[in-house]
Amino acid sequence: MSALQPGQLEITILGCGSSSGTPAIGCQCATCTSSDPRNHRTRCSAHIRCGELGLLIDTGPDLRQQALREGIRQVDAVLYTHPHADHLNGIDDLRAFCYVRQGAVVLYGNAFTMDNITSRFGYALQPPSKVWDKPVLLPEVVSGPFQHAGLPITPIPLQHGSWPCLGWRIGNAAWLTDLSHIPDDSLALLQGLEVLFLDCLNMDGYPSHLGFHQSLQWAARIGARRTVLIHMIHRLEYHALSALCPAGVEVGYDGLRVVV
Repeated sequence: MSALQPGQLEITILGCGSSSGTPAIGCQCATCTSSDPRNHRTRCSAHIRCGELGLLIDTGPDLRQQALREGIRQVDAVLYTHPHADHLNGIDDLRAFCYVRQGAVVLYGNAFTMDNITSRFGYALQPPSKVWDKPVLLPEVVSGPFQHAGLPITPIPLQHGSWPCLGWRIGNAAWLTDLSHIPDDSLALLQGLEVLFLDCLNMDGYPSHLGFHQSLQWAARIGARRTVLIHMIHRLEYHALSALCPAGVEVGYDGLRVVV
């Protein structure tokens, strides 16, 4: 990995796919049969590197594959958006990072998500054994800006259908996945962004996600210098969607790295 300047962030899209991933099982659409790697999408998550710190946004079921593909060796903390399976169920793969660092990984999220993790994955919240055979995780509920090892982080409350979801702002970058509405108070936390990673499930609207045209409307309201579309269903083909994007908006893909 290339060296970063002091204060720089490197954000890597580990996955920009929807819950089914792309190719989708049993599908023969143009995206699913494409040989272009930008049409191959694992479940939605990101890795953030800042100095010696490594953070994840979510732990989807493709985490092991993503970490090996991108050469990720260090995770200090995870920023959770919500507890749907495609964003959470790779949590057991944090065991490897705990073993490598011989220490716990901190989990941040809202009370809704932390309660879900505690009830479903209680085995991962225990003290370490001598052989580190389980993840060792420290859940922390957050409701406002905080710091992890000196890095300022701001949770962004979002609505994901009926669920309270979080986006995350780190420096001048923000990751907003799985949302249907951004409250006014949260919009105020998204001013002055260099890069915005934004939910775009499909072309049409959906009860708990943004469709393409809604994504463009929110991108214009937020006004980031660069908006990257994420969390896309397999029906959105990379080149066809790219041709529809206005200046300043682009289609994300697995492995895209952005330095801010």
